[in-house]
This record gives sequence, structure tokens and C-alpha cells, in this order.
Amino acid sequence: MGVYLSTPKTDKYSADGENDRLRYGLASMQGWRTAMEDAHAALPHLDECTSFFGVYDGHGGKAVSKFCAKHLHLQVLKNEAYSSGDLATSVLKSFFRMDEMMKGQRGWRELAEVGDKGQKFAGMLEDMIWSPKHGDSDKLEDSWTEEGPHSNFPGPTSGSTACVAIIRNDQLIVANAGDSRCVISRKGQAYDLSRDHKPELDSEKERILNAGGFIVAGRVNGSLNLSRAIGDMELKQNELLPANRQIVTAEPELNTVALSEDDEFIILACDGIWDCMSSQEVVDFVHKHMNTEGSPSAVCKKLLDCCLAPVSGGDGCDNMTMILVQFKKPSKSTATSSANQSVSPGEMRPNELDGPSDPLK
Repeated sequence: MGVYLSTPKTDKYSADGENDRLRYGLASMQGWRTAMEDAHAALPHLDECTSFFGVYDGHGGKAVSKFCAKHLHLQVLKNEAYSSGDLATSVLKSFFRMDEMMKGQRGWRELAEVGDKGQKFAGMLEDMIWSPKHGDSDKLEDSWTEEGPHSNFPGPTSGSTACVAIIRNDQLIVANAGDSRCVISRKGQAYDLSRDHKPELDSEKERILNAGGFIVAGRVNGSLNLSRAIGDMELKQNELLPANRQIVTAEPELNTVALSEDDEFIILACDGIWDCMSSQEVVDFVHKHMNTEGSPSAVCKKLLDCCLAPVSGGDGCDNMTMILVQFKKPSKSTATSSANQSVSPGEMRPNELDGPSDPLK
């Protein structure tokens, strides 16, 4: 069977939800893969005026994607920039924070608890032996430090993409590291709000080579076919360079969009979808079915079935996760951008073109 099952697992996890500004649906499916390594987060009420959605596509195991789904949005909330209204800085720092949190004893134990069965058992044993005494849990949560046999754990060799969308009033912030993607439908036209981070991109190639890495057959150091990710700590070991200049970096590219009454919905999905359909094809599919299906999640499930390959091998055989977020009412077009430039209709790039310019340059 190799990396594929003899028959695909087509059972789907799905969910729907809403608030006064939007409704969402999501669906995920293991498909032909031997394990499900995708994860997601959908919080229409991150706070009273903010919603958070994220897709995380794991590689080398599910631990890092599950860790991100559990912790990344909480770090966005906890960051001091969030309370001052600087959402872009808050989410930027939260991506880097994931790598920091996965190191050491606490990181090892947390990863074990969300990882595969063998890891979970080991994590449960260490939790019983090394868990903090009652009364110390608040202090532990703040410091994220523990002593134990894995205190020098350098972090996971597995990793995950992260593509998140944060909606506050009429502002949409998209943060992406990896090859998952966020797309917006504006008057039926698909616009990519994120760029797939592949080693062949000039800016990515330059960073990889300057950090001492190499690219073979489109893969970083001959192994990873994307150039930004959370985790993958063996590719972040150059002590002379900061985190955003390592061979692989967790630094997200950010886009801030002023939503308008022309915006219909956004889609966040892992590459299991985008390998099979273009951004415009997905937008067209949603428009075709959103009024005939009973819920947003039903549209997502229908699209997953459409992408599933009839036989194993090639496109349509990956794990698949999709989140569809529909805007309920028109929004006034107000550009509010602090650390990042707002994107107007003329500045957003239609699908098939390059994504936003690299903010690091």
C-alpha cells in the first residue's frame, strides 16, 4: 500500500456555525492517506468582535498540526499586541511562538498527547510522573516551562503549514506559512490572499541558500516540498541566524484586506484541495452549490468528494480540509491597516498569478 490505503476513508468530519456577521461550514476527510494529519480551528467568537479560522496541514505526523489547532489562536489572544488592537503583530508573533512552545519538556509532553497512539501513551506516563503539583498550574501556563527527562528537547522534526484568517469588523487579516491557501470571492472573482510557499520562489530560494540549505527536485534539503512551516526544527538550527532567516521559517506572510459589500465569502483549504482545483474553480463550485445545499459544510463535503481521486496515486489522494466563511451583510469599505498594507480590489491578485509581494524584503 505504501503511503496509500487500499480503499479511501471517505468519512468526513463537518461542522457549521455563525455569528451576527458571518456563517461558516467546514469539512475534512482522510481520503487515501494512511493517516489524517490535517487539523483546523474555527472560532466565530474569538472575542466579542473577532472571528478566527485556521487550517493546518501536517507532514511527518499529526502532532504539530494538532498542536497549532489547540494553541495558536490562544497565543494570538494572549499576545500584548492583541489588546492594543494590533492584530497583525499578534498573529505574526504567535506563529513564531508555536516553535518556541514545542521545545523542552513541556513541548515534548504536549506533542506526545496530541500525536500518534504510541506517543500519547508515553505522554500520559510522563504526565503522571512529571506533572506540576496542584497549585502550580497557573504559573506553569504562564512560563511554559517544566523539568523532566526531555528538558533539552529541541522541538519536533515533523511540521505543519498554517493558514489563518482573522476577521474583526470590516478588517480581514490573512497569515500564511506553507502551501495551504486562503481565497476570497469578490463579485464572483477569485483572489488569492496568500501565496503558496515553495522552494522555487526567488525570495524563498535566496533565504534557503543563504542559510546553508539546498534544493533538490523542488524539495528543501531533498525532503520538504514547502519552504515555510511551523515545526521542522532540524531545518532551523543555524544559531547565527534569526528565526525568519532559517532554511525553513515559521514566519507568515500577512495580508490585511478592507472588506467591502462585494465580498461574498472566503475559503481556507489545504493543498489537498488546491492540487485538484484552481482558486477560481473552487469559487465557481461554491457559487454553484451554496444555494442548493442545506449548509456551508454540505458544500465543503461535496467539494471534497469532487476532489477525491478514483484510484490511489497522484492528485486527489491527500488529506483534505476546507473551511467556507460566508459574509452575512455588506460591510463598509474602510481601510484600517497598521503593520501591513490594506488590499483593494485592484491590488488583490486573481488566482493563478503570484501571491502578495514578500513583506520581508
